[in-house]
Amino acid sequence: MVPLVAVVDDDISVRESLESLIRSAGLGETVFASAEDFLNPNHPREPDCLVLDVRLPGMSGVELHRQLMARSYHVPVIFITAHGSDDRARSEAASDWTVAYLIKPFSEDELLDAVSAALKWRPNGYGTTVKPKKVL
Repeated sequence: MVPLVAVVDDDISVRESLESLIRSAGLGETVFASAEDFLNPNHPREPDCLVLDVRLPGMSGVELHRQLMARSYHVPVIFITAHGSDDRARSEAASDWTVAYLIKPFSEDELLDAVSAALKWRPNGYGTTVKPKKVL
């Protein structure tokens, strides 16, 4: 089965460009405009990797990540942000499941390298990625 990468970003141009890039790499993709949209339980399949914008209207990407971790939803995360000088957000985003923290604009290769690493990600203490059957 082709790995699925979910992108959560409120900027439609970012969503569309990442969707196209991920698809061109031969991966499955699904995009969401908000954390709340991602939390909607009507997804046919859980992603193998999340690309989360740090700052989103409503629930932030960092808060979404916290909620998923609290629910034992372990999925590798790549955070993206246009606010590279926000050290507080960077420290709040850090977890065993955070693979990368990319500053916009980032190159296609940077994102694809991070996705490749995320799809192989196994934090210390985890032999396999644990995903509940129905998460949200």
